Amino acid sequence: MSILGPSDRLAAALDYLGQTIDARAESGDASSSWTAKLLAKGVDACADKAAEEAGEFVAALRGETDERVASEAADMLYHALVALRVRGVSLDEVAAALEKRQGMSGIAEKAGRKG
Repeated sequence: MSILGPSDRLAAALDYLGQTIDARAESGDASSSWTAKLLAKGVDACADKAAEEAGEFVAALRGETDERVASEAADMLYHALVALRVRGVSLDEVAAALEKRQGMSGIAEKAGRKG
């Protein structure tokens, strides 16, 4: 088994999280739902929060416990999904982007990017 391990549990958690974010976007009350409140603030607020959480994840990687790293990774994933939702980018689109990279060296993939 690899260090990262099987992905079934994470896939189920992300599926549940995605459904929850969708539900909050469609009928959530911004006065009682952090997700609805953040979505109502728009792209810039979601982007700022995602950047903040990414920074906290990086800081945890550099000097915190594994438990803290996992917690910050969870926060970062949540805010990435909220940001995708506010932009209207589906998880299928993200999966397609990942699938295009399968079997390709990261160096080759980066060299092939435009812009």
